[in-house]
Amino acid sequence: MPHLYLVDGSGYIFRAYHRLPPLTNRHGEPVGAVYGYTTMLWKLVDELDKADGPTHMAVVLDNSSVSFRNEMYDQYKAHRPPPPEDLKPQFPMIRDATRAFSLPCIDEPGFEADDLIASYAKAALAQGWQVTIVSSDKDLMQLVEDGSLDMLDTMNNRRIGEAAVQEKFGVGPKQVGEVLALMGDSVDNVPGVPGVGPKTASKLISEHGDVEAVLAAAPEMKKGKLRDNLIEHAESARISRKLVELACDVPLPCPLEDMTLAGIPDAPLRAFLEHHGFKSLLAKLGQVADAPVDTPDVPGMPEPDPDPPCEHDGYETVVDLETLDRWIAEARSTGYVAVDTETTGLDATRATLVGVSLCTAPNRACYVPLAHGGSDMFAEKPVQLDQEAALANLKELLEDSSVLKIGHNLKYDLIVLARAGIMVAPYDDTIVMSFDLDAGLHGHGMDELAATHLSHSCIAYKDVVGTGKKQLGFHEVDLKTATRYAAEDADVTLRLWRRFKPRLAFEGGTRVYETVDRPLPAVIAGMEQAGVKVDADALAALSTDFAHQIAALETEIHGLAGGPFTIGSPKQLGDVLFERMGIKGGRKGKSGVYSTDVTELERIAADKESPGREIAAKVLDWRQLTKLKNTYTDALQAQINPATGRVHTSYSLTGAQTGRLSSTDPNLQNIPVRTEVGRQIRDAFVAEPGNVILAADYSQIELRLAAHIADVPQLRDAFERGDDIHNLTATELFGEVNRDTRSRAKTINFAILYGISRWGLAGRLDVTPDEAQAMIDRYFDRFPGINRYIADTLREAKERGYTQTLFGRKTHFPRLKSPNPNERGGSERAAINAPIQGTCADIIKRAMARMGPALAAADLGHVRMLMQVHDELVFELPEGDVAAAREVIRHVMATAAEPAVTLTVPLGVGIGTGKSWGAAH
Repeated sequence: MPHLYLVDGSGYIFRAYHRLPPLTNRHGEPVGAVYGYTTMLWKLVDELDKADGPTHMAVVLDNSSVSFRNEMYDQYKAHRPPPPEDLKPQFPMIRDATRAFSLPCIDEPGFEADDLIASYAKAALAQGWQVTIVSSDKDLMQLVEDGSLDMLDTMNNRRIGEAAVQEKFGVGPKQVGEVLALMGDSVDNVPGVPGVGPKTASKLISEHGDVEAVLAAAPEMKKGKLRDNLIEHAESARISRKLVELACDVPLPCPLEDMTLAGIPDAPLRAFLEHHGFKSLLAKLGQVADAPVDTPDVPGMPEPDPDPPCEHDGYETVVDLETLDRWIAEARSTGYVAVDTETTGLDATRATLVGVSLCTAPNRACYVPLAHGGSDMFAEKPVQLDQEAALANLKELLEDSSVLKIGHNLKYDLIVLARAGIMVAPYDDTIVMSFDLDAGLHGHGMDELAATHLSHSCIAYKDVVGTGKKQLGFHEVDLKTATRYAAEDADVTLRLWRRFKPRLAFEGGTRVYETVDRPLPAVIAGMEQAGVKVDADALAALSTDFAHQIAALETEIHGLAGGPFTIGSPKQLGDVLFERMGIKGGRKGKSGVYSTDVTELERIAADKESPGREIAAKVLDWRQLTKLKNTYTDALQAQINPATGRVHTSYSLTGAQTGRLSSTDPNLQNIPVRTEVGRQIRDAFVAEPGNVILAADYSQIELRLAAHIADVPQLRDAFERGDDIHNLTATELFGEVNRDTRSRAKTINFAILYGISRWGLAGRLDVTPDEAQAMIDRYFDRFPGINRYIADTLREAKERGYTQTLFGRKTHFPRLKSPNPNERGGSERAAINAPIQGTCADIIKRAMARMGPALAAADLGHVRMLMQVHDELVFELPEGDVAAAREVIRHVMATAAEPAVTLTVPLGVGIGTGKSWGAAH
């Protein structure tokens, strides 16, 4: 029996557009939706063909946003926004894609895709055919007939029959239109009846049969809002019934017989894919190596050789020096080698080296076990190399300046190998390369990159060592399993490098990689190894003090609340604030629990008329103290390395989208800066006897860069003169400088650079949105360059899909054109700030990379850089070297942008010293 599949193409298009980041083909045309649509259609056709599904198939699309329904009701779909600008040119290409599969692509002026689908469905049923509609559109559910017509929801991989329709609407398919008419549709602007939702509409239609019967029965219903609305909005219900009714008699522009499905053709599809440069889809036709997401086509960019699948059984386990020397000779001959280490833990400053893997070409990889065997002294150990001899030979290779070492997240391996006496250089780091190419598009972990760029699924660590109580240490894993896992890491790293290295040059990433990020893994590895000394006794005393303060706050909060409750429970706290105490303005989330986030508590605490003002303020204090106690004063004591007596944080070069470093275990970047409690914690970070802590901090660097990038003469001149920039802004905005106006000016100066809205600024300054807007308008009037910068940055970001720093760092924002206003607004604010904050990050990274050589040249090589916290660098040095080191550090930081970028404002650097980090401020 003929079986016709009708694909609702419009649904596919928008799913494809929002699913993928912006992509551009070799002609510079946006093709993200085209690529996604082609992939989805191919998958559908291929799977259905293999399942012996359709005999006939067509894709149906909307012709335009206007149909005969607009003549019936001029407000129909009036609130729908127009398609995104970068999607409009893709509509014709999507039609080309459909025809490339030799599928009819059907649309008709004056009618919607749903009407065409309904008309083709009825015509096919009349000839005794089976019909499947590929869609999950609720309007099309009116057509479902068990045994004749079903729907295929490809998003959820399910078939929709009459039972599913009944479950969704509470009525059968033939009454779905009646329910839709009463409930209306805000997306299509079908008015319906106010106050009638899906459940009420279903109940009314179940009881009365159709819309007219409901309206006829309305006068006899129980008095109330529902009865009144049905009577008052009867005509809206009638017009809505006409709007949701599908036209089933549209003239068919393509005969049913012309819809025969005969597999996926080669020639037209190949021509289409070649035209757009869709390499991964061409691979399905057997042309090139597969990759699931096509990178932008750049003229002249060389393609890497196709990679064969990873052959794990071909990896070699190296257990003698002769074999190791052969691998070392091969690496020297090649000129590069991928390297990875296996250890006993995640903390590089404590973990024990277990083995090293090497790779010189795809599937040319080996594993050198060094410390495998059971944990106890009687455990049997496998045959493996003597660690001292093996490391001596590896040292010659890994320190050889003529051989490039390639790693992924190489900072970890640099620390592990440095502890074994090996200083790896030169190197490339694929996690940094990926970040410099695709920040904002996806994560940069090896597993995700392997799946994204190599169509490869890496062996999971848990599948090697197990989980739970039976989990092994890697040193306990048998050598065959260890080799498959470890050598694969090196193999995948090399394959990623072969793709990223040419992209850097052709996509403009070389500058930021070579001059900013590439030196950082070694610099940060040195900082992490150095660590920082913390006074455990001082921390213990702080923990005790915090515990007493927390207990006192709990007693006060319970007294204000009229009884005890769990302060850390959002549900209990919400019930106390908004139910027991009757505070107005509470808002519940989807779970039905009142919001008690920091914004809500700050709102209550700022409301002088609120009965909950005092309790909200005390809960905020309780939360801060509890967090600081748990995160710092308690945790830092446990994180002191017993071998060094110091705390060793871990920095990530890819943790912040703008390029800033992030810090974990412990996070040193979240200690409050301007509070007494934060200072007390910083006081516990101390220097060794005879040494001092030196803290060097860029002064208002974001505002200085804004003055340069946005070309604001008043700000540039003020920085050149050394004026107080917040006083200047207060004068410009409020006509006078006092404590209040300077504080407001400071808030506005920084908030504007983050693209703050009138509502956001109103919340920060405790003013009305109109007052906040007036301040923003005055700011832009006084500093028009800032306004131009914001407008230009947003325009360029939307055109290109990314922003750039002064050093060429790209940050992608794929959600800038999101239909979700919250997503779009968040992306816009981030895009406004990214060039400035990203340039700040680039500058301090350049300072960090130059600091070691500059200090060494001044015979100050013993000065140790310990920490980087946003715009601040922290050092430890002998007391007698402070004067000399201060000048070197200040000069390096002040000139860090040069010669790559010449700034029109000076970079101010504040430096302080003391016995502790707190005292150095």
